[in-house]
Amino acid sequence: MSVPKYSFICSRALCRVVLTAGIVFTTFAQAQVTLTQLSEDTFTDTPSQHATEVEPSTFSYGSTMVSAFQVARIFGGGGADIGFATSTNGGVSWTNGYLPGITIYQGGTNSAASDAAVAYDALHNVWLISTLPIGNNTSVAVSRSTDGLTWSNPIAVTGSSSADKNWIVCDNKATSPFYGHCYSEWDDTSQGDLVRMSTSTDGGQTWGPALGTAGQDYGIGGVPVVKPSGTVIVPILGFYGYVTAFTSINGGKSWTKAVNVASYINHAEAGNLRSAGLISSAVDAAGKVYVMWPDCRFRTNCLSNDIVYSKSTTGTTWSAVKRVPIDPVTSTVDHFIPGIGVDPATSGSTAHITVVYYYYPMANCTASTCQLDVGFVTSSDGGATWTAGKKIAGPMKLAWLPVSDNGPMVADYIGVSYVNGNPFGVFANALAPTGATLHESMYTTKAPLPVSYDAPRFSSADDKPVPGAKSDHKMKFFYDDEGHRPIPRSRWVPNPEGQ
Repeated sequence: MSVPKYSFICSRALCRVVLTAGIVFTTFAQAQVTLTQLSEDTFTDTPSQHATEVEPSTFSYGSTMVSAFQVARIFGGGGADIGFATSTNGGVSWTNGYLPGITIYQGGTNSAASDAAVAYDALHNVWLISTLPIGNNTSVAVSRSTDGLTWSNPIAVTGSSSADKNWIVCDNKATSPFYGHCYSEWDDTSQGDLVRMSTSTDGGQTWGPALGTAGQDYGIGGVPVVKPSGTVIVPILGFYGYVTAFTSINGGKSWTKAVNVASYINHAEAGNLRSAGLISSAVDAAGKVYVMWPDCRFRTNCLSNDIVYSKSTTGTTWSAVKRVPIDPVTSTVDHFIPGIGVDPATSGSTAHITVVYYYYPMANCTASTCQLDVGFVTSSDGGATWTAGKKIAGPMKLAWLPVSDNGPMVADYIGVSYVNGNPFGVFANALAPTGATLHESMYTTKAPLPVSYDAPRFSSADDKPVPGAKSDHKMKFFYDDEGHRPIPRSRWVPNPEGQ
C-alpha cells in the first residue's frame, strides 16, 4: 500500500503543501559541498596574467569526463595554452595537463589559444577538443585522444583566418543514420560573423568544407546538439535581438535557414564584468532540446537577469520563454553565464537537469563591491519545477580575476555533465591574490552536485514577462567575442518586436 507523504511544490510568490504518494518530506537545507581543484596555471610567459584559468567546457561518456579550458589568460584574447582535466572513474580522481602543439609554449607556432570545447565520438572511440589557435591566423582545430589523457597535435578544421567561438558535438546514437558524424561550428568574423559548419566522419582526422546555412545566417556562440534521430539542432545567439536556431537532417550536408527561438532582453552586469550573454544548450534522451541564456524580461526595469529557457523537439518551433525560479523576481540577485546539463538517460517529464551559473547577490554593485558567487539548481521533472538555488563557490572579488579587454573574466561559458546519472559542474573559482600573482583555477565538486528529490521545488508557471520589457543598456554587437570589431548599425536587421 502506498502511504501518502508531504512534499513542497512552490511558486516564488506562494508555497503550498501538496499531498503526493511515496515522497518523503524533509526540511530544506543549503548544500554542503567540498571543492576539488582540477588544474593550475604553471606557465611563466610575459604576455599572460598568472596564475589564471578561465572558460571551461565539459563532456562525459561512460565513467569518463573531460574538461578543457584556457590557461594563463592573455589580455587581448586566449591563453598561453588549452589545459585539460580528465576523470576516468566518475569524478573520483582527476588527471590534468596541457594540449601539445598549439601554442609556442607547448611546441606549436601560435601565440595563444582560446575557446575550448569537448566532444566524444563513440563510433571511433576518440575524444575531441575543439580549439581556436590564435596567431597570424585565427583558425579552428581539434586535438584527438583515445583515453582523454594523451592528446595529439592539433588537426585543422578550417583554414579561415578569422574564425571565432567554435563548438563541437558528435552523433553517438548507434541507431542514428549518421552515427559517428562529428560537427564543428564557428563564425567567420571576416564575413560579419557568418555561421559556418563542418562535418567529420572519421573521428576528427579530416573535415569537410565550411558550409553556411540556407539563410546565410549570422551569430556567435552556437552550441550544436544531436537528437537520437540524427537531426542536428544548433541554437545560437543572433546579433539582432534574438536567440535563433538552425538544423541539419542529412548528416551535415546542408543546414536550414535559422528560425527565431525568442527575443533577447538582457541586463548589463555591474562592475564591468565580462559577461557575453551566450546561450547554453543540451538535449534529453528523447531529443527534446533545451536552450538557456541570461535575460531580464521578468524583472521590473530590467534590474537583473534570470536564467531563462525555451524547449523544442523539432528545432523549428520553440516553447514560450520561462525563467528558472532560482529566487523571486523581486530579489536583488543577478544571474548570468549559465551552463546546462541533462542526464542523457532521462527524458520528457522525468528529465533530470542541472544548471550551474554565476551570480551577484546584489545586482547593484560596483567594481570594488561586487561579490561573485557560483550556484546551481536542479530539476527532476523536465523543468516543470526546480530546487532552490544553492551556492557552491565564492564570494570572489572582481580584483581577483584576470582582466580581458571586455572586463574581469571568469568565462563566456561553463560546463555541466552527468556521469552515470551524477551531475558535475566545472567552473573558474578565484581566491585572493598573493601580491601580483592571481589564484584563479578550474574547480569542480568532490562529490556530485547534491540532488534532493524530496526538497521543496519551485515553479515559474505563473511568472509573466514585464510588459514592454527592454534591455537596460544599449545593445552592442561585435564581429568577435573580444569586442574588437563592432558591427556597423547599417548592418543590423530590424527587430520586429522592437527590442
